[in-house]
Amino acid sequence: MTQTAVAESQIKVKATGVRKTFHSNDDRVVLAIDNVTLEIKSGEFIALLGPSGCGKSTFLFMVAGFLQPTEGLLELDGQQILEPGPNRGIVFQEYVLFPWRTVTKNIEFGLEINKTPAKERQERVTDLINLVGLAGFEDAYPHTLSGGMKQRVSIARALAYDPDVLLMDEPFGALDAQTRRRLINDLVKIHEATGKTILFVTHSVDEAIGLADRICLFSAGPSHIKEVYDVTTPKPRDVTSDEFVALEREILKSLDVEVEKTMVRGNG
Repeated sequence: MTQTAVAESQIKVKATGVRKTFHSNDDRVVLAIDNVTLEIKSGEFIALLGPSGCGKSTFLFMVAGFLQPTEGLLELDGQQILEPGPNRGIVFQEYVLFPWRTVTKNIEFGLEINKTPAKERQERVTDLINLVGLAGFEDAYPHTLSGGMKQRVSIARALAYDPDVLLMDEPFGALDAQTRRRLINDLVKIHEATGKTILFVTHSVDEAIGLADRICLFSAGPSHIKEVYDVTTPKPRDVTSDEFVALEREILKSLDVEVEKTMVRGNG
C-alpha cells in the first residue's frame, strides 16, 4: 500500500529521507533507520509497528527531539525539530511517576514548572482527571494504584500542558490483556475528545488496528517504512469483525517476514 499524499497545510509532522546511525561498542557505524519519509496530518492517529529493534522508538525519540537524524529532515508545523519542546508530550512504557506526589500533583507537575497560575492548574487537572477516568483518586499516591491507573496518570500528565502532538512508546506493553483492552477503548475516546495528533509505538497488531487511522509497518533493520495501512472502519472497533480479522491477517503475514529477517540476522 502506498502513502496517501497530504495537503501541505494539513501536515503536522513531516519526515523526509530520515536516516539514523549509531556507533557500536567496537566503534562500527550501525545504520538503524534508512530513508524514512512520512507525512502525518493534524489530528491523525499513527501507529508504528515492526519487529523488535527495528527503530520504531528511535524514530519516536527523534520526533520528540531527544535524538537528531544523521541525515534527512524532521519537521513539526514546518519547523525543523532540533530539541524537545512543550508542543510534544510523551508517554513511556514505564510510568515514571513521582512516588511522593499524589495523582493531582503528578499531573500538574509540568504546569508548576511552567508557572501556570494555581486556579488554571486546578481547572486543567480536574478536566484531565475526568477525561482519563481517575475521578475519586485525586489524592491517591502511585503505590496505591494499579498499572492501568498509573498509565492514566502518565497520559494525563503528558496532556496537561496541551501539546500539539502526543508521543506514546509502547504505553500498554506492561499491562495485562484485560486492562490493555480497556485502555485502548479509553484512548480512542481521549483522542476523539482532544483531537491530538498521536504517534504510537507498539508491537501489538491488534492494538495498532484498534487505535490507528494509519499503521506504518517498519521493516527489519536498517528499517524503512515497508507498508502503510489505512484503517477506515469506525471506532471503537470490534476485534471479532471480518474487517478487523482480515486486516490483522494481512499485517501479520507481512510482519512475520520482517521478524524472520531479524531472527536470521541475529543467528548469523
